[in-house]
Amino acid sequence: KNHDVVPIEIIINIAKLRHGGAQKFLSTLHRFKLVYHDASKYDGYRLTYMGYDFLALHTFAARGTIVSFGHKVGCGKESDVFCALTAEGEEVIIKLERLGRTSFRTIKKNRDYLVHRKSASWFYLSRLAAIKEYSFMKALHARGFPTPVPLDQNRHAILMSKVPGVPLYQIRSGCLETAGSVLDICLGLLSRLADHGLVHCDLNEFNIMVSLDGQQVTLIDFPQMISTSHKNAKY
Repeated sequence: KNHDVVPIEIIINIAKLRHGGAQKFLSTLHRFKLVYHDASKYDGYRLTYMGYDFLALHTFAARGTIVSFGHKVGCGKESDVFCALTAEGEEVIIKLERLGRTSFRTIKKNRDYLVHRKSASWFYLSRLAAIKEYSFMKALHARGFPTPVPLDQNRHAILMSKVPGVPLYQIRSGCLETAGSVLDICLGLLSRLADHGLVHCDLNEFNIMVSLDGQQVTLIDFPQMISTSHKNAKY
């Protein structure tokens, strides 16, 4: 918590492994890119996003919410999305928040994740984004909004049901016979959100899932959602 790069001496002291055991484990973790060796100021290691991923996935597996982890099904500016399986064989979705990518370095300044804190790691901000999105998803789903079913959350990872259809941007122009109906549904959802005192803040063709028959619309991606009373709501 107090180090971006943790000195080897502290790691060894915390691990309490004999006969150089900590060094062996660190070498293995480094080989699989779960930690990064940094000797620029002192000899130490820092966690990588892949290492953070493994910690979250290990927690899901320990809780029994997933039994296997699959391939990547989506990649956004702030997250990666993968498929997974439950013990019942149901295919579900895992979203891994990735705040801090090059094109989104202004997140700390433009969003209120930090509240009164002046600084924080990207891991911490990604965790806050996941907590916020999962909380909104649970609240919206409980009130009948068309969202994925929220299943679990740990660190920067969110586990949710897989929804039918494809993102709206994947539908070619002129290929959706119910385009007018989809537009009406989306406008109605925006109005319902406002009635509940909420603004999605990122509702676009990438965050609207449409069933192949055009009859079902599902909202996704809620980490930027704010209250209608928020100072930025009017924008």
